[in-house]
Amino acid sequence: MRHNSAGRRLGRTTSHRIAMFRNMVTSFLEHEKITTTDAKAKELRSIAERMITLGKKGDLHATRQAAAYIRDKKVVTKLFTTIAPRYADRPGGYTRIIKLGIRPGDTAPVSVIELVEAEMKPKKVSNKPAPVKVAKAAPVVEETPAAETVEAAPATETVEETTEA
Repeated sequence: MRHNSAGRRLGRTTSHRIAMFRNMVTSFLEHEKITTTDAKAKELRSIAERMITLGKKGDLHATRQAAAYIRDKKVVTKLFTTIAPRYADRPGGYTRIIKLGIRPGDTAPVSVIELVEAEMKPKKVSNKPAPVKVAKAAPVVEETPAAETVEAAPATETVEETTEA
């Protein structure tokens, strides 16, 4: 029984699963967006957010902890210099998972996991009035005078009444 056991096994051994997620976190932080299955994306989210939180701490111990998990030293540098400062004021929720549908080969549910943009720029509201759109007039078509004189039906009709008794 798997009572109180956190995390998904994903049909892999422990060593394979750890290696896979180390590679996925490294690629995710390098490219800031990857496409994977839904279950892997949900597990990757918790690991990636933990790494970004380490990056926000910024001390030597946090750097060494991140370097022990992330495989590429350039990605560790990127995490501490560019990614973590973007989320300095954000208390969590650094990633977003967008479901894409199913993969045609094996019908696995696929999604994109990406970093949330730190600075959400509000739409600019201008004080200018909205431009007035002038409807274009239809081009005037001149008719020939002969067409106007010919009428298809008489204007008045007379009704005859007959009374027979």
